[in-house]
Amino acid sequence: MQDNILEIKNLSKYFGGLAAVSNCSLKVKQGTITGIIGPNGSGKTTLFNLIAGNLKSSGGSVLFNNQDITDVPSYELFSKGLLRTFQIAHEFTNLSVLENLMMVPGNQSGEKLMNALLKPGLVAKEESQIKEKAMEVVDFLNLSHLKNELAGNLSGGQKKLLELGRTMMVDAKLVLLDEVGAGVNRTLLKDLGTAIEKLNKEKGYTFCMIEHDMDFIGRLCDPVIVMAEGSVLFEGPVEDAKKDERVIESYLGRGSKLKDN
Repeated sequence: MQDNILEIKNLSKYFGGLAAVSNCSLKVKQGTITGIIGPNGSGKTTLFNLIAGNLKSSGGSVLFNNQDITDVPSYELFSKGLLRTFQIAHEFTNLSVLENLMMVPGNQSGEKLMNALLKPGLVAKEESQIKEKAMEVVDFLNLSHLKNELAGNLSGGQKKLLELGRTMMVDAKLVLLDEVGAGVNRTLLKDLGTAIEKLNKEKGYTFCMIEHDMDFIGRLCDPVIVMAEGSVLFEGPVEDAKKDERVIESYLGRGSKLKDN
């Protein structure tokens, strides 16, 4: 039986009198690719912001590997292996793809002036190891031909691949993907899906992803969690979600059918 890598218990977030997330409870099992879907305004991104430490909660708790991380800031969660990507990629536009990846690992010796002055050999050795790791990442993601390209010149899909690559530069245990497919053409979306599947199967990554593309969700995710009005409405296989009357009504209104994109 798989362990829960993430457990949300009665989590809430209020903005004034409005509940963006309301008494929400869910579990993500280790080794899965779990999809979170729901209509706009259902609380998906707010939930991610609460898990990732970008927002303070109004109540409830977040457990990561059975450790309470409620309201722990994102930089501390990063070192624990909980990473989050954004709908709009956050690349360093004036650095190359390779340099963007090399920026990721924290506590590098070269960040300290005294090390740079007194221990240049240590700094050079560490930088060489990080560069080697970055080369492995660009090879894995089929971005080798773009390794020296400025990140600001990449297409939207290539930037999403780069952001996925940044999670590979550290010991990621759980990656929160916020609409990784948004604005990505179908060819690169297929590449993104392949990369996520490979990371899941070959590297043991656990993913939790917000996505609107039901085709993409159907290809990658089991289970899917449907949110509505800040709470969990449904959890199960994506094909069951498409036929669930509550889910259909939540998305499109009574009497409609939920279709793939």
